[in-house]
Amino acid sequence: MLKVLTQQQIDQYHEQGFISPIRVMSENEALFIAAEIARVEGEYPEEIHAESRNNLHLSFTFLDKLAHHNTIVDAMEDIIGPDISLWASVLFAKDPNSKHYVSWHQDTTYMGFNLNDCATPWIALTPSNEETGCMMMIPGSHKNAIQHHEDTFAENNILTRGQVVPNVDESQAVSLILKPGEMSIHCGTIIHGSRENKSNQRRVGFALQSYVGKHIKQIVGKELWTHIRGQKRQDFGVKYLHRPQYDMDPETVSERKIADENLSNILYKGSKIKRKY
Repeated sequence: MLKVLTQQQIDQYHEQGFISPIRVMSENEALFIAAEIARVEGEYPEEIHAESRNNLHLSFTFLDKLAHHNTIVDAMEDIIGPDISLWASVLFAKDPNSKHYVSWHQDTTYMGFNLNDCATPWIALTPSNEETGCMMMIPGSHKNAIQHHEDTFAENNILTRGQVVPNVDESQAVSLILKPGEMSIHCGTIIHGSRENKSNQRRVGFALQSYVGKHIKQIVGKELWTHIRGQKRQDFGVKYLHRPQYDMDPETVSERKIADENLSNILYKGSKIKRKY
């Protein structure tokens, strides 16, 4: 029995590669989380800044709670089953009138999995629309194999390598407009991206990238996971990361450094250039 999603939404996920929008929390709750992010940016600038935006759920309890939010996890169970692990999380923040963008890409290109079967919720904490630079999807593109990506390392490209799938037919793109507290879910192979924030307000989103079942193995890098629900993996070499007991918990802050280094080694494998994020 489905917990959150309808059968129509499940069918859309498999046919188009994404679902949107899905209400997770109230607008006020989402805006409060956005305000909390701004607060910790001011209090802990060494922990959270433009080049330190991965795996923040290991440093701050309110983001850890978001990673374990029942509505989000129930939706994941509807898609991937009851045994759920989280690979990483990413904070996406575009400042007002920012030139930063995300080029057309497929998530699993550099994630180092044995299979491309994973799902990523993207939670809007402020309005995400065409003016603020919302995500855009190419429906059905997930059905194809991983496409050739060109590494550009473009200055304003938020992606690690500035990787881009060339010659995407942008006329097919669908904008995922989300209100604060709504999320989209997309699969790991769909081609997607986002444009600049042309508004006077900050666009903040939190991506849980990605939730996977036990059949997904890390074949590049170390097996580091956040356990979310169901049975844990029993494979040799698997390490589960702890949940922070309070903000800046020394144990999980230390684990975050290890996880971020592992993430960097995975995402930049084979690259001659390595950014700080």
